[in-house]
Order: sequence, then C-alpha cells, then structure tokens
Amino acid sequence: MLRINDLVKIYPGPVAALKGVSLEIPEGLFGLLGPNGAGKSTLMNILAGLLEPTGGSVTLDGADIVKDPRAVWSRLGYLPQDFGFYPSLSGAQMLDFLLRLKGVDAPQGRKRLVDELLERVNLADAAKRKVRTYSGGMRQRLGIAQAIAGNPRLVIVDEPTAGLDPEERQRFYRILAELGRDRIVLLSTHIVEDIATLCPRFAVIRGGRCVTSGGTAEARQRLDGRVHEGIVSLDALDRLRASHRVTQAVLVEGSMFRTRVQGDASDRPDGFTTVPPTLEDVYFGVMDESRAQRSTPPIAVA
Repeated sequence: MLRINDLVKIYPGPVAALKGVSLEIPEGLFGLLGPNGAGKSTLMNILAGLLEPTGGSVTLDGADIVKDPRAVWSRLGYLPQDFGFYPSLSGAQMLDFLLRLKGVDAPQGRKRLVDELLERVNLADAAKRKVRTYSGGMRQRLGIAQAIAGNPRLVIVDEPTAGLDPEERQRFYRILAELGRDRIVLLSTHIVEDIATLCPRFAVIRGGRCVTSGGTAEARQRLDGRVHEGIVSLDALDRLRASHRVTQAVLVEGSMFRTRVQGDASDRPDGFTTVPPTLEDVYFGVMDESRAQRSTPPIAVA
C-alpha cells in the first residue's frame, strides 16, 4: 500500500503546488488525472524521492519515503514524462547503460536481463537498432523496460501515452495492464481515456488539491440518468450555458456542437437524450464543481 498523507509542497514565491493531498493507493493500476499544472508532476517527483515536500508524509508498505528516499529507490521504477536517451546507442546498449546506472544486475548476467526485458516490452527485434530510429512508442517501451528492471514494488509512469499513435497506445496499454497484476502502478496523465481503459481506481488533482478519488465504475454509476446529450448550434449553446450545467461541447461538422449537460431527468433540455455516463463525464463534472469552489481560503504558509 502507498499512503500519502496531507502532502504539501510550496515553492519560493510562495507558490503552493500541493495543498494537502491525501491518498491510499493499493496494489494494481491507479490513475491520477488532472490538467497541466495541477501538481501531478510535483507529486510524482516527491513519490520518486527526487523532491522533498514542505509537509506531510508518504509511506510505501510502511517505509517512509520522505525520511529515507534511498531506502525506497531499490523498490521503485520511474518513467518520467521527459525521458532522455543517447540516440547513437542501440536499444540494447541504452538499456544496459541504464541498468548500470541503477545498479541492477542478475544472477545470469546483465546481458541476459537486457534480452529478457526487451522481449517483455516487445523490442527484441529492434535491440540492435539505434535509438534515434525508434518511434515515440518504442522509446516509451524502452523507458518502461528500465523502469521495471529489478522487479520494483512501485512503478510510476508520468504522461506515458502523450503523442503516441492509436496502435502504439494500445500496445502500451497491454504492457501496463500486465505490470499492474502484482505491484502498484501509478499512472499520471491528463488523458481520460488512459485511466478509463486501465485503472479500476483513480483520483483527480486540480490546483494542488485532490478533488475526488475512488473507483472508476462507482464514479460513473453515480451519474446514471444524469448525463444528457444533444447537438446544438453556437447560439443555442450560449443560451444552454445560461440555464444548464454544460460539461462538454465538441465541435462537429464545423458549425454544430455535440453537447453534454448534467442534471436531473426533469431538467433535460428539449431534443436531448439521456446517455450512459463515461469517465470523461465524471472528470468534467468534477472540474466544473472545483471551479465553482475556488473561493476557498489559500493554504497558510508558516
């Protein structure tokens, strides 16, 4: 179990990046959703032992990450959003170099381990190719290979599918789903589809606060019968915003908007149909609520 209790991070300024985040993350895949600048990357860096928080605590199976991050590093696999490679090295050479840096070895030798890891992420056929020839998805899979070396208890992946084409994204999903069977995998992203596809549990971070957390299925069920969809013009959309809670409006055919509103069935707009809720509905609804509540007092700085 990964436990995060009242985590605060204040940068000089002061700028409060995290404002008392508390979460309990069990074994399996857990999604962390939020817009850019929400505080997700700050949280990931603290969990990885790369950044010291201003306050609060983090424990992994009882071990205190904040007090002794080095004790946790051997149990951690981390794929940051911007992961650098040496383009002139082959995939096998790059992975071998990264394993040396991490101090990871194996009884049968590091070469054998490199081969096994590349096979696991479906890069065995590209082991001798230069990294500069790899696609974005292949580089992400190479990054996952180094992250899972040493069989870590906790794997953190930060925005792993950003920029990937649909085929590479599905390939990456399969790898992450396999990893989540016997360890904690924390997936931080602003792409709702990633969480909806992979994670039975999730949390939403906005403005440095956790605005909701729980099971993805339960979150969708709470919106049953409360999501309505219709196609309207721009003028009609403006009028609708004044009378209803509009959470999504997607442009279609250049002039009309596929629009979703949330509310009781008795408040369903004319021409709209009640539709099954998705995790996007949950996310946009939470974002709408948190915007309305931003008048809360700022966090006190000691």
